[in-house]
Amino acid sequence: MKISTWNVNSVRARLDNIILYIKKNSPDIILLQEIKTQEENFPYKTFESLGYISYVNGQKSYNGVAILSKKKLSETNAILPGDKIKQARFFSTKIKIDNKKVELINIYVPNGNPVDTEKYFYKINWLNLLLKYLENKIKNGNLIIITGDFNIIPEDIDVHAPEKYLNDALFRIEIRKKFREMINLGLVDLFRSFNKKEDQYTFWDYTQGSWQKNNGLRIDHMLISNLLINKVRKVEIIKNIRGQVKPSDHVPLECEFN
Repeated sequence: MKISTWNVNSVRARLDNIILYIKKNSPDIILLQEIKTQEENFPYKTFESLGYISYVNGQKSYNGVAILSKKKLSETNAILPGDKIKQARFFSTKIKIDNKKVELINIYVPNGNPVDTEKYFYKINWLNLLLKYLENKIKNGNLIIITGDFNIIPEDIDVHAPEKYLNDALFRIEIRKKFREMINLGLVDLFRSFNKKEDQYTFWDYTQGSWQKNNGLRIDHMLISNLLINKVRKVEIIKNIRGQVKPSDHVPLECEFN
C-alpha cells in the first residue's frame, strides 16, 4: 500500500499536476491539504475517472483537506473535537494495514504567523486540541498514521537557514515542542527514521529563487505508531514535482507499506 500526502495549494489550480502525479505514481491513498474549495466545487468526477473515491472537508477559498482512495473508506470524521472556529483542517478515517485497523488522519495545521497575534494563538490552541485527540486515541489502543502539512520545522536540519526562523511560527521553540509531544505519545517521524540527510525539504517559497537555490523547509510530515514501523518499506519526498509548470510550493511525501 502506498500512502501519499501533498499540500496542493488549490486543487483546481493544480489539477493537471495532480493528474500527472497520479498517473505516474499511482498511490492507493492520497491526502491533500489546502484544497481551497468547498465540497460542491471539488473535482470528484476527474478523480473518479482515475480510479479514486474522494472524501472532502472543504472551505471557500482557504484551507480544506481531502482524501482520495482507490477503495471505499469507512468511519470518516471531519471534526477535531473542541475546535470552535471550525476551519477545514482535519479529516480522519480508518484503514487496514496487515489486517490491523489504523486511524489515518489528514491535517493542515494553521501557519500561525505573525507571531503573538490571534493567528499564532489559534495555532497553539489547535495543536493542543490535536494532541488531546491523539492521546485519547492512543490510550484506547488505536494505531495511528497522522500526516499532512504540519507547518512545523522540527529541527535545524529541516530548514535551509535556521537562524532566520527563530521567531517564526513554524520554528518557535514552543511550536517545535508540540511536535515533540506528538512523538512522545509513541509516534515516529517516518521520514527521519529512514533519511538523516540535510537539505531534505518538502516546501520552497515562490520568491527569491528558493526552489532554484534549494532554500527549503521540511514541514510536511508523516507520523506513525511505533508498532507500524516494521511494516514500512520505503519513504520518499517526490522533489521533482516542484519543477513543474504552475507547481504547488509543496511536494508529495510518499510511504510504501508492506
